[in-house]
Amino acid sequence: MRMRRKKNLEARLAAVQPFFVDIGETTGGYDGIPFEAAPLDLAAVFQNDNPVHLEIGCGKGQFAAAIASQHPDINFLAVEINQNVIVQAAEKAQQAGLSNLRFLRISAEHLGVLLPQDSIQRIYLNFSCPFPKKRQQKRRLTHEHFLQIYRGFLVSGGEIRQKTDNRLLFEFSLCEFSKCGFVLDFVSLDLHNSDVTDNIMTEYETRFSNLGQPIYALTARKV
Repeated sequence: MRMRRKKNLEARLAAVQPFFVDIGETTGGYDGIPFEAAPLDLAAVFQNDNPVHLEIGCGKGQFAAAIASQHPDINFLAVEINQNVIVQAAEKAQQAGLSNLRFLRISAEHLGVLLPQDSIQRIYLNFSCPFPKKRQQKRRLTHEHFLQIYRGFLVSGGEIRQKTDNRLLFEFSLCEFSKCGFVLDFVSLDLHNSDVTDNIMTEYETRFSNLGQPIYALTARKV
């Protein structure tokens, strides 16, 4: 079901425009159409040379705002295709005055064009859509197609951290990371009952945890 357009969306987006990265002109739309843009100058975007972390699928921005607030010495890029929710994420960043958090409203397919090689130290994949049907596997953000895209802009030794409530997606991801040559440094079948102490909850994570569902998590490293 298509999400109903938020009231006053254009005005709200205009009010938080400084928190969006200018990607220039595209050949049209955001879905499946290549950009005619050069790779981003991330130092210019953030006005510093601090490390850059990336969240793909930031939703309403609870995680992105929290982690950016906790780590002012790290720059965060948050990606979300749905304008109804990314506007809420950008509003959170604006209200908190987070100069180290910026947003991209694009499909993950285009990140390989926009992000320079070896420019991202860590990627977060928090509760990505599991696309449960077998014919939808290529749309999963941990499919080998996407992992090869991430390899291009992830630094050597860079990490991908995934959290999900979906056991099938998690098992699929473990296989894909291994197949693509990533090293699995951390795997948990119940994150909230592990020894991890610095976990930041997302909106979905809070909901699923309150329902008593286990949260699956992993850290995969590029070698």
